[in-house]
Amino acid sequence: MTEEQSRLVEAKAKAIPWKKWGPYLSERQWGTVREDYSADGNAWDYFTHDQARSRAYRWGEDGLAGVSDDHQVLCFALALWNGKDPILKERLFGLTNSEGNHGEDVKEYYFYLDSTPTHSYMKYLYKYPQAAYPYDDLVKTNRERGRAGAEYELLDTGVFHEDRYFDVFVEYAKAGAEDLGIKISVTNRGPEEAVLHVLPTVWFRNTWMWSDHGGKPELKGVQGKGYGAISAHHTDPIFQESLPDYTLYCEGDAPLLFTENESNNKKLFGTENGSPYVKDGFHHYVIDGEKGAVNSAMVGTKAAPYYVLKVGAGETKVLRLRLKQTGAELDAKPFKDFDQVFATRLKEADAFYESITPDKVNRDPDRALVMRQAIAGMLWSKQYFYYDLNLWLREHKVGPWCTPETRQKVRNGEWFHMYNDDIISMPDKWEYPWYAAWDLAFHMLAFQAVDSDFAKAQLELILRNDYQHPNGQIPAYEWNFGDTNPPVHAYATIQIYMSDKERNGGKGDLEFLSYAFSKLLVNFTWWLNRKDRSGNNLFEGGFLGLDNIGVFDRSAPLPNGGYLEQADGTAWMVFFSQQMLRIAVELALNYPVYEEFVVKFFEHTMWIAGAMDRMGKQQDTMWDDEDGFFYDVLRLPNGEAFRMKVRSMVGLLPLTAVAIFEEDLMEKLPTFRKHAQQFLARHPELAENLHMPGTPGLAGRRLLATVNEDKLRRILTKMLDENEFFGPHGIRALSRYHVDHPYKFSLGGHESQVSYVPGDSDSGMFGGNSNWRGPVWMPVNFLLYVSLMRLGAYYGDAFKVECPTGSGKEMNLFEVAQVLGERLISTFTKDSTGRRPVFGSAEKFQTDPLWQDNVLFYEYFHGDTGAGVGASHQTGWTGCIARIIQANGAFEVKDLADKNVEEKAVKLGLGEKDVAAAVVAAATK
Repeated sequence: MTEEQSRLVEAKAKAIPWKKWGPYLSERQWGTVREDYSADGNAWDYFTHDQARSRAYRWGEDGLAGVSDDHQVLCFALALWNGKDPILKERLFGLTNSEGNHGEDVKEYYFYLDSTPTHSYMKYLYKYPQAAYPYDDLVKTNRERGRAGAEYELLDTGVFHEDRYFDVFVEYAKAGAEDLGIKISVTNRGPEEAVLHVLPTVWFRNTWMWSDHGGKPELKGVQGKGYGAISAHHTDPIFQESLPDYTLYCEGDAPLLFTENESNNKKLFGTENGSPYVKDGFHHYVIDGEKGAVNSAMVGTKAAPYYVLKVGAGETKVLRLRLKQTGAELDAKPFKDFDQVFATRLKEADAFYESITPDKVNRDPDRALVMRQAIAGMLWSKQYFYYDLNLWLREHKVGPWCTPETRQKVRNGEWFHMYNDDIISMPDKWEYPWYAAWDLAFHMLAFQAVDSDFAKAQLELILRNDYQHPNGQIPAYEWNFGDTNPPVHAYATIQIYMSDKERNGGKGDLEFLSYAFSKLLVNFTWWLNRKDRSGNNLFEGGFLGLDNIGVFDRSAPLPNGGYLEQADGTAWMVFFSQQMLRIAVELALNYPVYEEFVVKFFEHTMWIAGAMDRMGKQQDTMWDDEDGFFYDVLRLPNGEAFRMKVRSMVGLLPLTAVAIFEEDLMEKLPTFRKHAQQFLARHPELAENLHMPGTPGLAGRRLLATVNEDKLRRILTKMLDENEFFGPHGIRALSRYHVDHPYKFSLGGHESQVSYVPGDSDSGMFGGNSNWRGPVWMPVNFLLYVSLMRLGAYYGDAFKVECPTGSGKEMNLFEVAQVLGERLISTFTKDSTGRRPVFGSAEKFQTDPLWQDNVLFYEYFHGDTGAGVGASHQTGWTGCIARIIQANGAFEVKDLADKNVEEKAVKLGLGEKDVAAAVVAAATK
């Protein structure tokens, strides 16, 4: 067991709070729903980036390369000034949804380079231009470009010409759980000496000015011998419970600046300030030279040492700080062991990653780098999320007693029960600094490789009574908690349970599993009651995470009435039911009372899967026998029904509804066996078009799947066709067939069309910053990858297909999964010319050694080139690439024939790496 894994054990046992401090600051708090108190719900315009330096936040904090405690009471981050910018750089800048030609977009270069799961070591890089930052140019030029144009990026402005920029590395290393070393290394990459002003800032989140206010905390400054010290003390008893007193030690003789984390009302609203010292005091002191903007008495709620660095060309200067729990007296030598702590923690981080990385991957340094940075990005994307909906809605003059019409005028007006006060994994802390239900499930599939306890806690979190709606719905995301996300939590639950079980010598966390099952049962019932309009086991759902994949907005009322029975909605429900079946089986093997639920979810699975393709020739089923593909079905008010023949990911998702069971299961669950036989005898038509578990496969395994062998082969023929779905870097969300054959639809005077668009969206649907009409998306590719592995574990060499279609190369389905995995991995790794497809045409990233190994994990990827598109730091679900790298590096075809493959599967959390990744282990169950 490595030192980092020992810290995880100590954190789990609550013996030492190793996770108390972490990267829990947001990259953007402005422009969020939480901070929106506008009359029209325009969050972007109500609280802008320009206001953020002067206006106190209500619900959270943001900062550059920042950290905080786990309730974000005390925060730390950088502030920078290059001597030319019009404002002090305290947070990342980006375009709002209306400013960007493809929606909101951060316009900065920053990288999450490293982190351990307890954040005992972390590393962040920010590239700061030495010329004035082109704020106005970025806004103006992007606004002028249409949706067909490329985005205007920071590199395009020329601000990095001649490499006139600073690399600002920020590293953290914990000497103890509440003793955080901070090292800031500033390197001048330009040809001449340049000056950088650095203000490592500590401040309290403003909790004292609101309707639920408490006592006001205090920072005080003291000058020691060779260092300055800023002490932090909170006066509010509530916060004293979680936050003891701390001291920030600042090496050198830099002056200490103090102000208040309070709004500059005079500037913002034309009203008087409560104090002469306000949030933007440092900006006015540093840039405007206003000496009275800071408190000479060295007290306040926001403070920083002020360093002015002259850095020669190619030179690096280092600043050292230490934030630690306050002792009886000041530490006389706070930096005595500083360098040794950093060296030790980095060495331990290396040992941790070496332990979870298969030997085959370690022999390929570039692949190992991608895997490590993917995991680091996930770990850096944790964020403190505070949102008391009851209080927020009351502040918007809406209460539970208001009429439905009144409540519906305010966003999330039906979610009074919600109280969020937790560290949560975010999709992207700038573009999406709020949790999203289905994103979170995929995040945890990747997290299980490094911290299964955090993964379990996150899944439990979203199912708690103060998150899950009383009616059973799981909250979607803060812009609309009532929207519908794909039901993937049951899948994540059983995957993480099985992985965790293997790490613990075959002993599963049944308390976690039974709790999750009870809450997921309520959610499953919500789906049955709310999304199956006709009671025929065919589901709607609307948005379902796939944004603009359909002919029209699937969350809006359809033209001329009618409704859409969605192939993906129904496939997701088969998938949900199968995962509930897997959970019920595991529980029933330990608690016989759950065997009735095994019967229940077997029957649900049969009913829903059977409804997708009823026996005989039908015009209103989702399966089109002529095309060999699943489609959505549009039902009109006059009773007509027809298929919407768009070849999209919607028709591939039924492949993910795969469950594999070991051959002795029936003997262990005799009641289930009896009821299943009786059910199938009464309803033989349901099994006609499915793959039933009656026939044993490789190693005696049993398969229950939505598609039988004939359907499987026909769907795979399209999916593996490079002229359709099988792109050079993964499965496209829309078939390339639609380049020359756009799907056109006319109804009630409304004309619509779906064409293949492999990159940025060409429509404004769902804000215009997301596109499912051609690009490659990691979460659904991950599901398809795992499903192919499961199918390979059942069929072995008994089922082979051409891969790619038309190539003449026959492969079993495990081999197909490996090929898909390699195509996905190749998005990020260097090709034979040293270029990374993810960087597209950005030559600086492709050719400059100081840029090319700082990998970005985008929201989605160009369907033909693999270039990153959308949010640039959506490591959450794109971090699943780390699991694919592990699996492809550790598992071989020969292992499939081993009956005990799961028992031998890799226990990544304990550092055993000689067999399959946990994702594969779960696939064989």
